[in-house]
Amino acid sequence: MKVFAISDLHISTNTNKPMDVFGGNWVNYLENIKNDWQMKVGDDDIVLISGDISWAMTLDEAKPDFDVIKDLPGKKIIIRGNHDYWWSAISKVRDFLPENFVALQNDAIKIGSLVICGSRAWSVPGSPDFKEQDKKIYLREVERLKLSLAHAKKLLTEGDKLLVMVHYPPFNVKRENNLILDLFKEFQVDVVVYGHLHGKNVKADKFLQLDGIRYYLTSCDLVNNKLVEIDV
Repeated sequence: MKVFAISDLHISTNTNKPMDVFGGNWVNYLENIKNDWQMKVGDDDIVLISGDISWAMTLDEAKPDFDVIKDLPGKKIIIRGNHDYWWSAISKVRDFLPENFVALQNDAIKIGSLVICGSRAWSVPGSPDFKEQDKKIYLREVERLKLSLAHAKKLLTEGDKLLVMVHYPPFNVKRENNLILDLFKEFQVDVVVYGHLHGKNVKADKFLQLDGIRYYLTSCDLVNNKLVEIDV
């Protein structure tokens, strides 16, 4: 079993939000992702999608967007991004999703010796866009992540690996400590995948190791619209 990750697909089948207005990396990007996906992924593999999947506003509007990727190989594990407005009550989301999708929210899933949990998270203190009004949302997302990690801990057995999916980067550019990173250390997380960042001017490492935890940035335009293989 291999594990791959990609995020920020921003599919807009029925909405007027073409991503190619943001530059050359977005021209035919979905076809590039699908071609790479089909070459790399087997039916027994896992594909992690860390949010911003569809521009749709409702579940009904999101269906054709999910149709774009539902028949691609592998088991898809998803979390909510800040632009996934279609994501409603988790029970409705799970009823809506195609058979080979799993939505995580305040919980975790175990596949083989890998335990996966996740949460949207939020901009962290020290980030350029962090304002006073963000503090409340940030603290709420910390509690949601804590619930997810607590559930994951119950599933872990000796020799298992713990992987966390978040949409927002879990650190600022200075890699200063914050409550999210504290949770990762407390629960002895092995791997974190995240997205949200876009654009050629983004100064971010696609991979780094911090306090023994491996971090993978998976925003599709920053990884050349190719799935990132995750070392677990």
